[in-house]
Amino acid sequence: MSHWERSSTARVVPPARPRKLAKVPFVELADGRLQGVVSSGSDIARVYVSSVAAVTYAYACSTNNNRLCGGARGGFCNHIRTLLQEAVLQYGAERVARYLRVETPEGEPTAQTLIAGMTGTRPPQGDTAAAATVFSRFLRHLAYLELAPTTTPLPEMQWFPPTRAVA
Repeated sequence: MSHWERSSTARVVPPARPRKLAKVPFVELADGRLQGVVSSGSDIARVYVSSVAAVTYAYACSTNNNRLCGGARGGFCNHIRTLLQEAVLQYGAERVARYLRVETPEGEPTAQTLIAGMTGTRPPQGDTAAAATVFSRFLRHLAYLELAPTTTPLPEMQWFPPTRAVA
């Protein structure tokens, strides 16, 4: 393997524990939020884009068609709770708590203690403006699944600077 091939790969952090992707196909800690896509429990064609902001715990949940979630009025809906539980599986409770800056009681944090710590502050309902970006990022990840396996570089991933000068 050449130096370029070794140096151009991204480091992937393995999940804390394996998780099933049917209920929450996309979860990430990005842009100062825990955000992701959660499948609807009642309609197979509907998904919800949910997020919780770090520090303030402002929450937002809406469908992929920008309709507000009916359960996210006055507190975390089931979609946000499910997203938090899957984030703990994906990243580990300590990392999620550190990213969102949640104060938890002494001992090992769990998804339930994170939810209790955030809901105890009575967080405000946040803006759903980021939902389009999160959903677009999710669709981009899905597009990579449709590509045939290959070892050749992908053109859209060529934004890394070259490792040597070109003559």
